[in-house]
Amino acid sequence: MLELKSISYKVCPEDQEKQIIEDLSVTIGDNRFVVITGPNGSGKSTLAKLIMGVYPASGGQILLDGKDITNLSITERANCGISFAFQAPVHFKGIRVIDLLRLSVGRRLSVLDACEYLSQVGLCAKDYINREVDASLSGGELKRIEIATVIARGTKYAIFDEPEAGIDIWSFQSLIQVFEKLRREIHGTIIIISHQERILNIADDILVIEAGRIKRFGRKDDILPELLGTASAVGSSCSKLA
Repeated sequence: MLELKSISYKVCPEDQEKQIIEDLSVTIGDNRFVVITGPNGSGKSTLAKLIMGVYPASGGQILLDGKDITNLSITERANCGISFAFQAPVHFKGIRVIDLLRLSVGRRLSVLDACEYLSQVGLCAKDYINREVDASLSGGELKRIEIATVIARGTKYAIFDEPEAGIDIWSFQSLIQVFEKLRREIHGTIIIISHQERILNIADDILVIEAGRIKRFGRKDDILPELLGTASAVGSSCSKLA
């Protein structure tokens, strides 16, 4: 169980304090597929990074299975069982794809196992296994390789920050299939930051954030119709949420 208790996060650009997340409390149960959505600038990605420890909370408390992880580092949180996939994957010049997968699982991963993880995200293993994780890879390729590392780690909590960002339509179709598979097979909690209706459709729960606060949180069947209805009312679509 993941518990956020009165979490806040503020920054002070040019000595002017700005509140990004304000007194946010939510409990995410075990074995849930949760999508966090909301307007641009609402604090979705910031919230994900607060959970992972990329940003330190300005106030409040984060509990993971009853353990206080508020002041733990990213590495310590990873060791507690949290994985994180960035919106813009990082390049690692000089590191091959198989090396990155082995680093992710923390053991001597066989080539066969590494190929299996790559195939799960729609990549031909023989074309990628020995390639460097550098600028020669497209955004969609990097995204899928990063998702493969998260799958390989198999942690209890997996967080994906806008996994659809910067990928083509074909890659997005494959991405949906990956998440549908994870939804069926994973024995843990998946948290995705997204505004895409197809990803919202495979969620168990939807968390809607607006201006750094929770606007709605509950089961998909209760919240998604309202989101779609609101989007329709303004002549837009759910995919316009960001």
